[in-house]
Amino acid sequence: MSEERFGEFVLVRRHDHVAELVLDRPKAMNAVSTAMAGSIAAACTALAADRDVRVTVLTSSHERAFCVGADLKERNSLTDAELVRQRPLARSAYTGVLELPMPTIAAVHGFALGGGFELALSCDLIVADGTAVVGLPEVSVGVIPGGGGTQLLPRRVGAARAAELIFTARRLEAPEAAELGLVDVLVEAGQDREEALALGARIAVNSPVGLRAAKRALRLGHGLDLRTGLEVEDAAWRSVAFSGDRAEGVAAFNEKRKPEWPGE
Repeated sequence: MSEERFGEFVLVRRHDHVAELVLDRPKAMNAVSTAMAGSIAAACTALAADRDVRVTVLTSSHERAFCVGADLKERNSLTDAELVRQRPLARSAYTGVLELPMPTIAAVHGFALGGGFELALSCDLIVADGTAVVGLPEVSVGVIPGGGGTQLLPRRVGAARAAELIFTARRLEAPEAAELGLVDVLVEAGQDREEALALGARIAVNSPVGLRAAKRALRLGHGLDLRTGLEVEDAAWRSVAFSGDRAEGVAAFNEKRKPEWPGE
């Protein structure tokens, strides 16, 4: 396992073909400051360019929180002009996670609120343990979700359910969150990271070219009419059909061995 730090508050660990993107600002329960947002964005840029990474797992170093959202203490000190200048950098953290080209998994325990839950929603899958408390409480402090929450939550739970959750600003404990589809896998307390990494490892045995193309088809095709969605899928299929991974996968199947993916 290798480690690389991005600024003071973000750490990337590599477990073979699985990268672990660690939110590491424990003194503030991983509240996303301007500096931390920049570090998340920088780490995502590096991961996106690393063809050896087949899955990214987003975790937290804080034992009682995944991420409590934006750093409101910092926000309280910003002038309007400073807030305007800070906005693109803040957005870059969320879009960085959302636009990672490989499958992504969030490992959530404790509080995942506001921007913290939006970071999880930016992932393809969410594994949560029994201590998880999630929600988008932004309207209770006079703003709205600004890290993709108004767009990502309806895609998970439908427009009406998302409206109820955003308008009431209520927090959901793990069982209800799982029941409503806000999280995908519910595990025992303290097992979220272990299960997310294990799930990542199970995914990572597959073709890296295939995984990225499948994610692209899923993301770009969502919400389109069926005919257009099938064209998106066809374009993604064509991008892998003549790849080295496809040739190796077919050969390995016929030779009854594990594939050794060239990743191209």
